Amino acid sequence: MFKIDQRSSTPIYQQLVQEIKEAILKGILQPGDKLPSVRELSVQLTINPNTIQKSYQELERQKVIETLRGKGTFVSLNYKPSVDKEKLTVLKENLRNILVEAHYLGMKHGEILQLVTRLLEELNIKEGQN
Repeated sequence: MFKIDQRSSTPIYQQLVQEIKEAILKGILQPGDKLPSVRELSVQLTINPNTIQKSYQELERQKVIETLRGKGTFVSLNYKPSVDKEKLTVLKENLRNILVEAHYLGMKHGEILQLVTRLLEELNIKEGQN
């Protein structure tokens, strides 16, 4: 279900956070869906349970998932995106770097826009969607 790259410079817990968020965006995981337990996911991905727990804690902090004692961990029914100014600054810098790289790969303005549009569609992100 989730892909983790053990050789990536991105910490494993952050990769898992991103994978879960992407699965929700794509509609693979729906609000109210139960996530695997920390132990189950640890076995599936052959990752330390503490790493899975750290990912789940981060997603709970962001209100993307919620844990109901004795029942499990679920995709939040009431998730409302919020602006984190620090993360927005990092996002802008990352996007700037990606656009510079795209330019030096020879991509034109229209090609970059087409690529972004395709990715938005792939992730099921629609205009005006929160």
